Amino acid sequence: MSTFTLDDLRAAMREAVGTDSSVDLAGDIADIEFAHLGYDSLAVLELTNHIQRTWGVTVADETALKAATPGMFVAYVNKTLTEAGR
Repeated sequence: MSTFTLDDLRAAMREAVGTDSSVDLAGDIADIEFAHLGYDSLAVLELTNHIQRTWGVTVADETALKAATPGMFVAYVNKTLTEAGR
């Protein structure tokens, strides 16, 4: 079974949306709200689409927007992977 990690999310954040030069994604970002990382709702939805294409995980837009932090987002993706038996 695959596990989606915070490092996987960091890579997806850089690839799908990019980063503001003032934001350090290498630090402990698990509990920092996406908005404080410079990711608005549109950026989170783009990130969600990237994760869906790359990992084959269906993430509902509403669910993605409720995941206020990267840690919450990673937990949801892993829950979805587990439920799908991957």
